[in-house]
Amino acid sequence: MKTNELIIEAGRTERQYWQDLWKYRELFYFLAWRDILVRYKQTVIGMAWALIRPFLTMVVFTVVFGNLAKLPSEGDTPYPILVYAAMLPWQFFSGALSECSNSLINNANLLSKVYFPRLIVPTSAVIVSFVDFMISGMILLGLMAWYNFVPDWRILILPLFILIAFAASMGAGLWLAALTVEYRDFRYVVPFIVQFGLYISPVGFSSKIVPEQWRLLYSLNPMVAVIDGFRWAILGGESQIYLPGFALSLVIVVLLLGSGIWYFRKMERTFADVI
Repeated sequence: MKTNELIIEAGRTERQYWQDLWKYRELFYFLAWRDILVRYKQTVIGMAWALIRPFLTMVVFTVVFGNLAKLPSEGDTPYPILVYAAMLPWQFFSGALSECSNSLINNANLLSKVYFPRLIVPTSAVIVSFVDFMISGMILLGLMAWYNFVPDWRILILPLFILIAFAASMGAGLWLAALTVEYRDFRYVVPFIVQFGLYISPVGFSSKIVPEQWRLLYSLNPMVAVIDGFRWAILGGESQIYLPGFALSLVIVVLLLGSGIWYFRKMERTFADVI
């Protein structure tokens, strides 16, 4: 029987870390698949929860912001589609933060026993949220069919904004995963961040209603660029991107991802001792 022998040399993790990420790709697949199965284990309707949660949130936001507050949509776009085009990236981002922050704690036994690049753990957690994101996208297709709404050529650019959403989720998720190992208080902080972020992000309303003099400051929230980008790609027509704010948000996303990887790598060697 063929066996693989792993020799851990001094300084190996620094020299070959990124090569090891590829070498341990099967562990990455296993953790992601395990988390997907565990998420909906013993639930009555299984993955349908990935559809029910964003759909009900969209209904509430449409009633509150569209019908009661009478906030404007973008052009002729039906308000439910305006909300759901933002709900998709927000659900992905918030789910990734929640999963990432607890991923290292939930895999404490694995971290303390064998060597592998720890970056695999929070990354696999983000993949689980991405699967929910793909499932939730079916509701958007249903809404477009219901309202007879046909997107234009901009829909082809949507993968670029999905990548930006992925980068923002990974950057923030890596920070929270590492900080939660050191300070367990973050298990209570993360739900507050997710709830607070929902209200300060343009999910239930268009970012166009933000006064012009405050739009650049508002764009310090990296999810503003992601949500505006999703709406620009999905809604087409009169939906526009505020370019100075988009550029600022994009810079923040890049800094968030770079600093997240740097801090996670810095703290990684202490995880097994602290956890």
